[in-house]
Amino acid sequence: MEVSLDDPYPETLLYIFTDVFSSFGLFYISVAIIIVLLLFCSAMISGSEVAFFSLSADEVDECRNSAKSTDQNIVRLLDKPKNLLATILILNNLVNVAIVTLSTYATWQYFGKSTEGSLIVALTAIITITILFFGEILPKQYAIHHSQSFARSTSAILNFASSMLSPFATLLMSLSSVVEKRLEKKGYNVSVDELNQALELTTNHESTTAEEKGILKGIVNFGTLSVKQVMRSRLDITAFDVEMDFHDLMDKINKCGYSRIPIYKETIDNIEGVLYVKDLLPYLDHEENFEWQKLLHKGFFVPESKKIDTLLKEFQEKRVHMAIVVDEYGGTSGLITLEDIIEEIVGEINDEFDDNDVRYNKLDDNTYVFEGRTSLNDFCKIVDEDSSLFESVKGESESLGGLLLEIHSKLPRAGEKIYYDTYVFTVVAVDNKRIKRIRVFKKEAAATQKNSIDTSINRS
Repeated sequence: MEVSLDDPYPETLLYIFTDVFSSFGLFYISVAIIIVLLLFCSAMISGSEVAFFSLSADEVDECRNSAKSTDQNIVRLLDKPKNLLATILILNNLVNVAIVTLSTYATWQYFGKSTEGSLIVALTAIITITILFFGEILPKQYAIHHSQSFARSTSAILNFASSMLSPFATLLMSLSSVVEKRLEKKGYNVSVDELNQALELTTNHESTTAEEKGILKGIVNFGTLSVKQVMRSRLDITAFDVEMDFHDLMDKINKCGYSRIPIYKETIDNIEGVLYVKDLLPYLDHEENFEWQKLLHKGFFVPESKKIDTLLKEFQEKRVHMAIVVDEYGGTSGLITLEDIIEEIVGEINDEFDDNDVRYNKLDDNTYVFEGRTSLNDFCKIVDEDSSLFESVKGESESLGGLLLEIHSKLPRAGEKIYYDTYVFTVVAVDNKRIKRIRVFKKEAAATQKNSIDTSINRS
């Protein structure tokens, strides 16, 4: 082929093209393209880790109710979070190792295997920074703000990879479980009793007030208390029938003094919703046929076994102040409020609307009179007793009256005494169904006090 001297460009381009391929070659260009693709895969995998585990409860529920295959893949993966995390870690490590291996091999091929150490160090630094910035930081920052869309875009690939890498993921999880158990055996687990003992030692000082001591003790025991231990029983719930007319409702609201009231249909086991008294303010001048039922808020129901620290978080997330406690059969067991939970730390919170009729009277340092419905948790706090003392005999009961029924095995008569440990429980009032009032006498405290008095008399 002849090339005109007046048109040198074809020959120049040919030289450039030949030089490029002689310097780098098709191999190096291919390696560069593969590294870029692997870097993109690393970014998608790293971002998916943040995206999946940043999905809110509402977004997950939306995926569960969706018919889209991508949303169903998300639900399927999140149902096994440990397996998902193991799959992501395996993929991410495989991709990153492939990037490092390819780049190192290409460098050796170009410069020779006797490449200087400084060049390898520089290459390692460049690859590390590139992977961190483009494969970790950028995709994770994006995934935080677009978690649902990012999770949808990677769900199909991760679902496929999860099934393919299942044996490796299972092995990885098994190894992590072994390590976790080993660490647990070597670790030091502090029990609540040990924390309470440490608390007694550290706060046994004149500068520590009884109020401060009570707050610290409440914090220590806070995570161990269940809703059933703190709630007010169904007998103490003020609730109104949904069929009540507006005037009767307002009359009862004025007498009860509560700002949130459960509303039931036929029986208290069938709660229709919760009425906020503040919602009635614009309708005070309406007639008795006013349909106040349309103002009801959806009730928040929790089981008896839920821990109050978990419930406190749910109160904060859902922005509610009251929950209906249900038993295993779905019936109403009691009611718990945000105030009830906070009182477990800071003590009783009374306002101008609270009933001043307390559920116990302190006759002297060793003698009290309690109502039978007083919760065991409150009883132990008042008499400064460790709640674990009654753990073996209380059964399913959470009230003082229930405790005595468990110990005595039958409904006692008025005046009958029940002994347990250092306590003498005298039944003051009882009806056909329950123990109404109890006199509590602590023998050990009285004996200790008597000994100290005798000792001081002898010294004098």
